[in-house]
Amino acid sequence: MRFQPSQLPPSPRPRFIFLCQNETMLCLNLKPLHSVRFRPHSFLVKPQSLRSSSTSLRLSTSASASMSTSSSSTIEHFVLFKLRPSTDPSKIDTMISSLRALSSLPSVSHFSAGPILRLRSAAASELAFTHLLHSRYESKEKLSEYANDPAHVKVVKECVLPIADDVMAVDWVAEGVAPGPIAPGSAIRLTFAKLKEGSDATELTSALASAKDDAGATLVSYGENFSPARAKGYSFGLLAAFPKVDDLEKLTGGHVEAIKEKVKPILESVIVLDFVVSEPPPSSAHL
Repeated sequence: MRFQPSQLPPSPRPRFIFLCQNETMLCLNLKPLHSVRFRPHSFLVKPQSLRSSSTSLRLSTSASASMSTSSSSTIEHFVLFKLRPSTDPSKIDTMISSLRALSSLPSVSHFSAGPILRLRSAAASELAFTHLLHSRYESKEKLSEYANDPAHVKVVKECVLPIADDVMAVDWVAEGVAPGPIAPGSAIRLTFAKLKEGSDATELTSALASAKDDAGATLVSYGENFSPARAKGYSFGLLAAFPKVDDLEKLTGGHVEAIKEKVKPILESVIVLDFVVSEPPPSSAHL
């Protein structure tokens, strides 16, 4: 049977099915957020390329009218510096301003560098880091571009290494977190966790997921470290961002303390510290 154009039956309209889990709206085909598992052997595998998207889900239609979705992810990059106590203050200022100038590199989505506000754990006090760099990227490839950029290499060689006694770096993929800047002046609670040998990070990620809504943070990002060379054995990173420094005190007491006690048996060591997101340099208009 043939239909005239005006007689063709209407084509079915595409439908989207959403599930609501833990008060978070998820598309049916998406992976659960923050489904990170600790696999020591994964450090030997070459990093896979990551696809990034905008804050909202982008829908694409194929020739057969099928629909697909992709979720955002962010690469979190942290570097902690322990500067020599005898360092001339002018050299410290030069280091910080030179690092902040790297925010203009095209591969960078967010950049903050400055002094650490507060060391909150025994391990953090023992390591005695004084300054911190936090940057974000759309993919591991973008992070690699930044690391190999001549401007970055020059700053590290000329402004950082000559005055640093110790350096530590941790990187992770934050699934379900769109890449982009964090508002200047925001207060950040940063945690690095070293798991006991044989421990599975599943219990840790589950505990963090349950505490996420109770923290009252504007942003929570966590994941498994994929750069072990300079991480001092710390395999997991977590950041929680708040509008102002006073809000950091909301992380103590109640359900948060219960979560800490729950995961304590699987942790060998924890670095906890606070810092404030720095103001971008005037030339960094894209921030």
